Amino acid sequence: MNLLFNDLPILEQTKQAIEQLGLVETTSIQHYAIPKMLDGKDLIGQAQTGTGKTFAFAIPILEKINPEDPTIQALVICPTRELTLQVYKEFVKLVKFNKSIRVTSIYGGESYNKQFKALAEKPHIVVATPGRAIDHQDRGTINFSHVKILVMDEADEMLKMGFQEDLERLLIDTPKERQTALFSATIPPFIKKVAEKYQHHPEIVKIETPTLTVSKTEQMYYNVKKSDRDQLLIRVLDYYQVSSAIIFANTKVDVDQVADFLQKHGYEADAIHGDLKQAQRDYVMGKFRQKKLKYLIATDVAARGLDISHVDMVINYEIPFEDEIYVHRIGRTGRAGKSGMSVSFVYPSMRGKLQMIERFIKTKMIEKEIPTPEEIQIRVEQKHLKDIKHLIEENQNTYQEMITRLSEEGFDKDQIISGLLSKVLSESKTYDTIEAPQRKRHDEPTFDRKSSKSDGKPRSSEGRSESKTPFNYKHAVINLGKNDGLRPVQLLDIFKKHADMFPKNVGDIMVYPKETEFQIHPAAIKRLEELNGKTIMGKLIKISIIRNK
Repeated sequence: MNLLFNDLPILEQTKQAIEQLGLVETTSIQHYAIPKMLDGKDLIGQAQTGTGKTFAFAIPILEKINPEDPTIQALVICPTRELTLQVYKEFVKLVKFNKSIRVTSIYGGESYNKQFKALAEKPHIVVATPGRAIDHQDRGTINFSHVKILVMDEADEMLKMGFQEDLERLLIDTPKERQTALFSATIPPFIKKVAEKYQHHPEIVKIETPTLTVSKTEQMYYNVKKSDRDQLLIRVLDYYQVSSAIIFANTKVDVDQVADFLQKHGYEADAIHGDLKQAQRDYVMGKFRQKKLKYLIATDVAARGLDISHVDMVINYEIPFEDEIYVHRIGRTGRAGKSGMSVSFVYPSMRGKLQMIERFIKTKMIEKEIPTPEEIQIRVEQKHLKDIKHLIEENQNTYQEMITRLSEEGFDKDQIISGLLSKVLSESKTYDTIEAPQRKRHDEPTFDRKSSKSDGKPRSSEGRSESKTPFNYKHAVINLGKNDGLRPVQLLDIFKKHADMFPKNVGDIMVYPKETEFQIHPAAIKRLEELNGKTIMGKLIKISIIRNK
């Protein structure tokens, strides 16, 4: 069993923030890394994205911060703007009840004035991309001379993107006595070099990715507005008509709200979470185990350790914060050799998280259309027909005397059957309207940079794009491609680092094996052409502007 957050020697404000997130037990990387970092040891953490590694270094960092000292005491370096912002948001969650600790993010493509203002507020923790961190250093707007902890997140990705020199400079420009932690999915030679040259007897924590496939569980999701989740929940329960389901919510407030909502609508549902007394939890769990309760609404903490073989479906009322927790949730169904179903509700702002989970589990979830009232009614009628056939086949009683009496009173058999069915069967239900969010399916290719912001990453393609050229954009080609290990986000960083060109000047990016075609604003062409003749990624760069497009 992994450590409980509550048992860690950390700030009470941090524990309070973690509890509000619905987290109680550490993930594997957190279990091993947090105590070592709290002890001040240098660390190399080898773990995949989605294993909870951000909290593995963020929690120890908060313990090292002196709020009275207005200097930058911790620096976290990330390979991309998207990851930088994501890590920053995780810090914000952790300092929710500790406003004396200030955190800011620094990355390319954002206004310098905004970052100047953020730095003027004397942050204790800076999360940054390498290029922008050095840029501010050169401008004199940032000072890393008091850094106590330096963390490099996804270090191997930064190497692939050509940031080796920047990383070495940051390692040199921060105090030698600092604590250094590297987190990486792989351990390439540069990481070993850093360990030998810049770390002090680093501890190595290697987390093997657990088996992530739940072969007998069908994994589905619905796109829905956050405000329509309750109405969708009713439709899903009525459509699938499972005998038993666990509905997971991320917070205790949501658990109580969902339980109240279902109870008011006549569903056999009840809640368990950490605020309930043990006797109440035992009572609810007893009913669920004995199949006297169909729907259990729970936080991840309250459901931990459950071993119930009859759970037909798991519903993620909201997808979880950590990818491993998703795997734990869906593992509650499809047990004892039975098949199971997992349904996730995904609202627009969580689409990026859905894709992260899919990458983590190495499986695409099936997108489902929201069931219409007509589709639900057909399913209900089919279920009733099946149940009636089963009753007829199993029935040992004839009820002949009652049938005879009804016949003597003038009722024929069809009238008798219709009367009984109207007594047994429920009336047709009405459902509130649900409008599905208007968007492209997340598994469709897209080349438009604005639409790609939903998951924070530009898209690429093997073939030519049919998308329309944005107003006033021109087409250009650079002699770097997939064979050189180039990715769209890496190209943007090259433009910023070597041509001082912001991403807003770049439109669609299409990466081919030997070259990359992209759209460029005319005002940036002159700056772009300055790349000609430079050596980048071991190649002499050639930029061509396609005049006839």
